[in-house]
Amino acid sequence: MPLITRSRAALGTLAASAVAAALVLSPAPAAADHEDTPTVRELLERCGESTDLCEFHPSGPPEYFQNTAEQVGAPVYNCTDHEQLSQVSWSKTTGESNSVNLSMTATFGAIFKQSFTVSYGHEWSSEHTQTQRTQITAQPGEVATVYYGPRMQRVHGTYELHFGSRQWGHYIWYAPFTAEGPADDQGSTVTQSTRQMTDQERAAFCG
Repeated sequence: MPLITRSRAALGTLAASAVAAALVLSPAPAAADHEDTPTVRELLERCGESTDLCEFHPSGPPEYFQNTAEQVGAPVYNCTDHEQLSQVSWSKTTGESNSVNLSMTATFGAIFKQSFTVSYGHEWSSEHTQTQRTQITAQPGEVATVYYGPRMQRVHGTYELHFGSRQWGHYIWYAPFTAEGPADDQGSTVTQSTRQMTDQERAAFCG
């Protein structure tokens, strides 16, 4: 997605117009009308460090979604000839990610989180840890597994960066940005599945 630039001469009429945010969480090269063009990552590395102004403007409300369920805890192998009830203890930590693969502990991350709080009235959650003991049932010859998928939030928006001197030919740059992190309201999904053990598993775990 192209970055939008403005020259200093246009400052008097400049408005912080919204730019469509990146739809995928991967860095995208910038496209501009001069030879040396920064990436979004390069711009955000300068946010608050060599800028006169660096702000994040969210675009619309957060999008909530259920993350892909992943296996947690150890599988239970039932090597007996009767139904087996087991308790699987597990803990899973879910963190944040963003479209430039930069740590949100940098200055641009602090600016994002401050803007998020002001815009939506609650703080951005960088990390969530779910700890649980899940009861699971396995029939004779089965292996039972627990899966967990946290509830997530996604925010799109645009960074506005002002420089005191021309950078890559311009004083002002707009950079699209997307961040994902665990939602405050954790309507998480915990599921379990069973299947027959393979011959290799039976030999390895049942002796």
